[in-house]
Amino acid sequence: MSNTRGPISQFMERNYLHFNAAAMMDAAKGYETHLDEGGKMMITLAGAMSTAELGISLAEMIRQDKVAIISCTGANLEEDIMNLVAHSHYKRVPNYRDLSPQDEWDLLENHYNRVTDTCIPEEEAFRRLQKHIHKIWKDADEAGERYFPHEYMYKMLLSGDLEQYYEIDPKNSWMLAAAEKNLPIVVPGWEDSTMGNIFASYVMKQELKASTMKSGIEYMGWLADWYIANSDGKGIGFFQIGGGIAGDFPICVVPMLYQDMEMENIPFWSYFCQISDSTTSYGSYSGAVPNEKITWGKLDIHTPKFIVESDATIVAPLMFAWILKQ
Repeated sequence: MSNTRGPISQFMERNYLHFNAAAMMDAAKGYETHLDEGGKMMITLAGAMSTAELGISLAEMIRQDKVAIISCTGANLEEDIMNLVAHSHYKRVPNYRDLSPQDEWDLLENHYNRVTDTCIPEEEAFRRLQKHIHKIWKDADEAGERYFPHEYMYKMLLSGDLEQYYEIDPKNSWMLAAAEKNLPIVVPGWEDSTMGNIFASYVMKQELKASTMKSGIEYMGWLADWYIANSDGKGIGFFQIGGGIAGDFPICVVPMLYQDMEMENIPFWSYFCQISDSTTSYGSYSGAVPNEKITWGKLDIHTPKFIVESDATIVAPLMFAWILKQ
């Protein structure tokens, strides 16, 4: 057992020897090897990982350069910042499985939006951000400038305007850590988020132009350029938390470059891990086994492939702890 590792890693090394625990250890060691050999890693965030406070462990991964790029849903992009500015107003609902439709309606009437066992407060979270982000959107719109969704969020965070509201230790915000490093982010389907809906409402009211927000197609083009520039040597690994668009959008950049751009020497993703509690199923992306991705030109036959069938809120912080030698 390595003495350079902290107590969490030592506990994992001693106890996690079989089944999903062993799969998790294999994947964590594979991630570590990939970085040690000069590779870069993309992390993709689906679900509500920001509301699950993954930032507590992910922010340190960003600070220590253990992640080179992130793909996330619009919800994860904004919900980390909401937790940063409104944490004390969140409401835990540990008995969420027992809620009746009337109970759910009462939460809505009290301006709480429930994510499993956690309710996000509309006024303190959504509206608090809205007034600040609207000004940044409006300034860009009037100047004829265009940016990606995450770039507007970075501007808001780096302006310092939100510091008056901070309710958690800012070192536990992965978006703040990402903004400070100007970490590359892609946010496919950003329109499917609260801030995306709010931006759409301003467009419908003719207060903002739709073109002020760069699009998903532009994200794909930007990601293609980034992949080409960064995939030499050991290449880029793919660490997928959950499934859905946060994973499927970026992983498709490789077959697009190979098949549609006819770049026949483009490297495959050089590591793949998915943490998901989706059971292997028929026709779903989240439930597809990694080998299926070989047929789509995403992974090579020799790409190290791992799947951990468990709750990412348990597994991801443990894997990050291992990689950080905690």
